Amino acid sequence: MGNMQQFWIFGYGSLMWNPGFDYVTRELALVRGFHRRLCVRSFVHRGTPERPGLVLGLDRGGSCHGLAFRIDPGNWDRTLAYLRAREQVTSVYLERNTRLTLVEHGGETEAVTYVVDRSHAQYAGKLEMMETTALVHQGEGVSGRCRDYVMNTVAHLREMNIHDARLELLVKHLDG
Repeated sequence: MGNMQQFWIFGYGSLMWNPGFDYVTRELALVRGFHRRLCVRSFVHRGTPERPGLVLGLDRGGSCHGLAFRIDPGNWDRTLAYLRAREQVTSVYLERNTRLTLVEHGGETEAVTYVVDRSHAQYAGKLEMMETTALVHQGEGVSGRCRDYVMNTVAHLREMNIHDARLELLVKHLDG
C-alpha cells in the first residue's frame, strides 16, 4: 500500500450501527476466512460471570458481510485507543489486520478487525440452538439485555440487506 495507506476498521456487530468514533466514509465490505457468530460469553456488556449472555465474535471459517469505516489518518490513534478500550475489556478479541473486499466500489483493502481468541475462557465455540437461546434469554449486563442486543443486531443487518441465517433462526426461537 505504500504512501497510499488507508485507515479502515471492519465492523460486523454493534460497531456497524454504534461505531462510537468519527469516520470519513463507510461501505459494505466482505471478509473471507471468518464468519459472524454468537460465540463469546459476555461477562460485562450483556451478562455477568454468574449469568453470562452471548455476544458476537468473528470466528474462523466462511465469510462475513459487514461495514468498513475509513478513518481520517489524524484520528487513527484516538480511534484505535477507543476501540481497544471498548473491545478488549476482557481480552477475548485479537486485533488483526484483515484483507477485505469493498462491495460497492470493488477493490480490496486492509482493515483492523477484532476476531475471537479461541483459547480464551469466554470463547463458547459452536453452541446448540437450545443453549444459545438460553444464554441470550438470561444475559443482562452493563450495556443491557442480551436479547435486545441480538434483536437490534438482526434489525440492523436486515436494514443493510445482510442476511445472517444463524441469527435469523435464533430470532425465530427467541420469539417462539
